[in-house]
Amino acid sequence: MTGNPWTVLNTKPIYENPWMKVVEHDVLTPKGSPGIYGVMHAQHLATGIVPIDDQGCVTLVGQYRFPLKQYSWEIPEGGGKKGVDPLLSAQRELVEETGQTARHWLPILTLHLSNSITDETAYCFLAWGLEQGAPCPDDTEVLQLRRVPFGEAYAMAKNGGITDAIAVASLLRVRLLALDGDLPEDVTRLILG
Repeated sequence: MTGNPWTVLNTKPIYENPWMKVVEHDVLTPKGSPGIYGVMHAQHLATGIVPIDDQGCVTLVGQYRFPLKQYSWEIPEGGGKKGVDPLLSAQRELVEETGQTARHWLPILTLHLSNSITDETAYCFLAWGLEQGAPCPDDTEVLQLRRVPFGEAYAMAKNGGITDAIAVASLLRVRLLALDGDLPEDVTRLILG
């Protein structure tokens, strides 16, 4: 069965700000019991970028993540307006966070993040042919940049040094694409060494 087994009886808004909207649904569960289901609707789409430079290095972004109360190393990430091409949002985020522009872009992954509580969707890209400029982070961001070989970034994702879902999934996906021969040969060489 692939249809919706939930019956929504009533929906009420709980909270809204420029980044998210929380609604609560009075429902009948798939077994017919009354219940509630809260959903956080993202007001923007999410983007993630694995930028590979000509030496096979990835620029990681470090920042304090308020909800987790901890510092996090990630790939360049951010958001974009719904209705705007996710690639344009990713290109803007890469410049803002790292100062980098890329000549080549490849969509690698679409993710649904925490899909039991939110409809947030992330669009992830591989970027190469990088040129370095000056970063211009948002007022809410205090970022640290770290350039590491792709293999080291992959190991961090594999061993728990990177825990951000978009970063982990994107780094693993890039490695799989390289191993499967699904990337341009010059990029595969940069990634696999």
